[in-house]
Amino acid sequence: MSMTNTPYGLRAINRNDGMPYAGATSQFLIDPAGEATNLFFGQAVIIGADGYIALSTATGADLTTNNLGGDSMGAWGVFVGASYINAQGQQIYGQYYPSGTTGVVTAYVITDPDVTFQAQLDGQVTQAALGANTFFAAVQSTSTGNTRTGNSTSALESTVVTTAAAFKIIGFASPLTDTYTEVFVKFNPGASAFTNAVGI
Repeated sequence: MSMTNTPYGLRAINRNDGMPYAGATSQFLIDPAGEATNLFFGQAVIIGADGYIALSTATGADLTTNNLGGDSMGAWGVFVGASYINAQGQQIYGQYYPSGTTGVVTAYVITDPDVTFQAQLDGQVTQAALGANTFFAAVQSTSTGNTRTGNSTSALESTVVTTAAAFKIIGFASPLTDTYTEVFVKFNPGASAFTNAVGI
């Protein structure tokens, strides 16, 4: 039941063709000089112009200037954790990347554009939302996450659109009577860097 506003970003559920998602991720580096922004489990991330993983600071409300990757590029995928060596010399595997962490930091990212994700909307929708498009209700930032759990706290927009946007609603994960509907979504073509011919 989703009677409370408790968003959690994007959670991988299965593949768009109904096959199970096996949990595959790809590994990329975060800037060894340190990123100024926390990265939380379930956030959309990009490859920056420097070639390192960074947080997407667009909502994905369109697939041009407000695309998840900015300037039509699309998101690189969904961040699901990081590994690094802390100040005590310990190898850490965490749900999130704490801003400013330096050294060799590996990010784990779901890059498969055919994965179905579950997310909570910031309000209620009707059956008519099936097949419509949505996007992040607010810009992801260093504070759109919980440093205790490591999880994102970003919701998707309940005012759905028919114009091009980051995600397509392909199913409902909670009853439509819930105050904050939970939905299944997929990346739209062009909202993922892996379905977009535009380079960085």
